[in-house]
Amino acid sequence: MSAFTDLNTHVDEDDRPMNEINTTPLVDVMLVLLIVFMITIPVITKTVPLDLPQVRNQPTQTKPENISIAVNRDGQVFWNAGLVADNNELLNRLKEVAVLVPQPEVHVRADQRTKYEYVGRVILDAQRAGIMKVGFITEPDSGGR
Repeated sequence: MSAFTDLNTHVDEDDRPMNEINTTPLVDVMLVLLIVFMITIPVITKTVPLDLPQVRNQPTQTKPENISIAVNRDGQVFWNAGLVADNNELLNRLKEVAVLVPQPEVHVRADQRTKYEYVGRVILDAQRAGIMKVGFITEPDSGGR
């Protein structure tokens, strides 16, 4: 009977709760993630080679035959300084000037807060009318100010 009681009172070393965190699996997972990132990052950074346009600051050569179309933030379209009633009128005016020789350039100026939709309509009308040269008028870069 004494042998039976000795078994019950004897506490084995492996039966006690562990007081420290085993960090070995965590380190293994982190090393695997590091290797995965080291392999995939060079693949991600490779891109399609493109020849992107360079920024040029050349003054606009305003000729009398050029047409200036302005679009304000509310979507109103102005032909030179006069308000255009709707897109049909703009399209008709653009068709009239598209047949001139040489064909005039259309310069589009838009407010910075104008929706792209309004400018897109003007470009679409110019394309439908057959205008070959459409340019955007912007403010020159302030030089990092």
